[in-house]
Amino acid sequence: MLKTGSEIFFECLLKENVEVFFGIPGGQVIPLFDKFYDYRKKIKFVLTRHEQGAGHMADGYARSTGKVGVCVATSGPGATNLVTALATAYMDSIPMVAFTGQVATHLIGNDAFQEADITGITRPITKHNFLVKDVRDLTRTIKEAFYIANTGRPGPVLVDIPVDVQRATTEFVWPETIDIRSYKPNYEGHLGQIKRAAELIKSSKQPLIYVGGGIISSNASQELLKFAEKIDAPVTTTLMAIGGFPASHPLNLSMPGMHGSYAANMAFQACDLIIAIGARFDDRVTGKLSAFAPLAKIIHIDLDPTSISKNVEVDIPVVGDAKIVLLELNKVVAKKKNSEWLKKVFDWQKKNSFAYKKDNKLRPQYVVEKISEITAGDAIVVTEVGQHQMWAAQFYKPKAPRYFLTSGGLGTMGYGLPAAIGAKIANPQKLVIDIAGDGSTQMNIQELATAMLNDVKIKIVILNNACLGMVRQWQELFYKRRYSAVCLTNPNGCLDSSIPMKRPVSYIPDFVKIAEAYGALGLRITKKEDVVSALNEAFKTDKLVVMDFIIEEEENVLPMVPSGAALDEIITSLA
Repeated sequence: MLKTGSEIFFECLLKENVEVFFGIPGGQVIPLFDKFYDYRKKIKFVLTRHEQGAGHMADGYARSTGKVGVCVATSGPGATNLVTALATAYMDSIPMVAFTGQVATHLIGNDAFQEADITGITRPITKHNFLVKDVRDLTRTIKEAFYIANTGRPGPVLVDIPVDVQRATTEFVWPETIDIRSYKPNYEGHLGQIKRAAELIKSSKQPLIYVGGGIISSNASQELLKFAEKIDAPVTTTLMAIGGFPASHPLNLSMPGMHGSYAANMAFQACDLIIAIGARFDDRVTGKLSAFAPLAKIIHIDLDPTSISKNVEVDIPVVGDAKIVLLELNKVVAKKKNSEWLKKVFDWQKKNSFAYKKDNKLRPQYVVEKISEITAGDAIVVTEVGQHQMWAAQFYKPKAPRYFLTSGGLGTMGYGLPAAIGAKIANPQKLVIDIAGDGSTQMNIQELATAMLNDVKIKIVILNNACLGMVRQWQELFYKRRYSAVCLTNPNGCLDSSIPMKRPVSYIPDFVKIAEAYGALGLRITKKEDVVSALNEAFKTDKLVVMDFIIEEEENVLPMVPSGAALDEIITSLA
């Protein structure tokens, strides 16, 4: 029986067990959405208010489940609006498949209405992409797209489907297997390399386990815990790996790098061996490369061979899946004790670099700390990007992997709200909290409509300092407090450095009124003593809630390793 390209599209989604997709229709995907009318009882569609929101929702769905997130946009501006979301997923290795409509094949390259070369535009920020010019290729292409997105090092894949291909007909034949000659991910680590790693671990006196997001994507948390306890080594988890190792475990040194813990950063500089697992030695972790871990040999376990020795030369590379490699490593590595090393590490931990001033002022760290305590870490926390993101990373203690979702590599403002919607749709029984800043919140605030109309009862915590906080912090610390284009309550964003930051009496915007305009519950909290009661009210109420916490304007994220400095040049206090 012949099927149209649009019918084939939905048959493929069903074969891939897609439960929901996100997007906005437009001229070049009308055939798809016309056919969706017949499939609307078999698969859920979430109509977003912006294509970027659709991409981030698919991303949040994927991060919180490990499944492939799916989004759809039309050609031209619809497709280009997906670019930021695709780059976000690409930098953080998130499995997504984005489908875009395209002008008819005979018009491609002619500057037709709403035409954009989206495969060319997104080539650097997708794991792979396809332009389907023949309906007979559509089924295999979609099968390959899902396979590529969710195997090896995960990542986003884009499939561009011209409108005439959506209308054309062919037989639907589902390929049960995929074999791509040029794409053969290697999951099994070389046993010889694993044994070499075990010997180096055995001889080390001061080992440090450095864990990245690969530990989450490979579902290797239990294997990591067994490994760390067996070799008695401290563990530092990057922003992308938060939740991958128990927050309360004594071996957990928390996050390393620019806003990481004093203990984690000092451990890097003093260790004699780094065991890197699913991490890529990015600049926010290493600080000044020439001064990074000067005494350490390095074992690097990673599924992506191009990540090994990309930023830092390693001594023993092991190419393979973190879970599979750790299973083998746990079989051959010797049990050991590192008492003297751990005593040194625990002494560093006593210097609580995530401390903040305990007074009567409403400080953002206190808000996040209380969220962690009230939920006991049993909530999915999603963040926007900025100071609030770092406070969330420092003070929220997630109970499990996939309970802390954030844009790490790209640092995308506007990520949190739509990603939280995607995570809540994927986990309807879980409490999902978006910790946001007043600047980031406004970047995709239109998705409140999406949440309300789909009955997605997320809780939004806005840490409102009336400015673009992280930029303001840098201007304070490194640019002589010459605040420029950062004050969100000033007409041109600037303040005279001689005038202390002072919030105007009126709120622009008034997030409580915005919440009410969308039909949500809006709460404004201005006093420290009201924080716990407001959080409890919000978490218990069966509504979408927007909480506007009016925090100190000039609160800083500490500790901080200045850009270009070594990790042991960490600033722990401005006093």
